[in-house]
Amino acid sequence: MDTKQKWRTPSGKKSSETGEVYAPARTIAKLKSTTKGKKKLAAANAKKRAATKKGKQFAKHGLHKGKKR
Repeated sequence: MDTKQKWRTPSGKKSSETGEVYAPARTIAKLKSTTKGKKKLAAANAKKRAATKKGKQFAKHGLHKGKKR
């Protein structure tokens, strides 16, 4: 059984170009499927872009909170 996850941004483009969060593809698909999930993803992207603007590489956006990785 292959346990590796495929990580990507919601748009599929590079995070450095779009400022989007980087997350497992399954998580992104699940979030995009509901209105509440889309809002959560948009908020995470906003936090990521704000952190990037301040020169930070990482942002605490909450998508991975409580997940065992």
